[in-house]
Amino acid sequence: MQYAHTVRRPGEWSRSEIARKVEELGPWFHNLVLGGVQTAPDHFLGDYPSIKWRSFSQSIPRDLKGKTVLDIGCNGGFYSIEMKRRGADRVVGIDHDEDYLAQAQFAAEVCGVDIELHCLSVYEVEQLHETFDIVLFMGVFYHLRYPLLALDLLHEHVVKDLLVFQSMLRGEKETAHWDQDYPFSEQGVFLDPRFPCMHFIEKEYAGDPTNWWIPNRACVEAMLRSAGFEIESNPESEVYLCRSKP
Repeated sequence: MQYAHTVRRPGEWSRSEIARKVEELGPWFHNLVLGGVQTAPDHFLGDYPSIKWRSFSQSIPRDLKGKTVLDIGCNGGFYSIEMKRRGADRVVGIDHDEDYLAQAQFAAEVCGVDIELHCLSVYEVEQLHETFDIVLFMGVFYHLRYPLLALDLLHEHVVKDLLVFQSMLRGEKETAHWDQDYPFSEQGVFLDPRFPCMHFIEKEYAGDPTNWWIPNRACVEAMLRSAGFEIESNPESEVYLCRSKP
């Protein structure tokens, strides 16, 4: 399903209208400031995702004119709006949650930007029939039952050049060099906390039953490489900028 909307010019929404609509569309996960109204002022992570964005925003080109952007798991539209503010020719946001898409649509209208929205999961990106210069994959990875499949699909179908990846990380922060292969008898390597590892959450984590897998740093890096991405930089502890390799 594609979400279409007519962009209203900034200032056409009164503060009371915005506040009423924000309440109607809540609860929000993204804290956006819309006409002076915060959508999630009591977020448990603080001013999120703005606080995260400030830590790596300098790594994204400030002028995105001529670029296309795909925001996977766009939620309330924070990153989609920021990409449009940097001049991206076209920004597409997808999410499997229609409530989040309704929030993103409203936020875009208030901010006076044009964002194309679709109700799709990451496993359905092939349906876009398009590759994008920049693909944002922020805060989705650990909510997936099949995370490596998702990375494979991104590489195969939508990432033309740059992947901006972010995941919650737990466990050992250090990485190490590993041999190309090990004999079947080798067991000690798996006891090293630096070995690539994904922690499986059978029930809930932080009260959220959609948290399925939480990787350590070595695991995220290994999985990105395995899916065909070259890690270019790590500008923030959880954020990786990667280039798609043939």
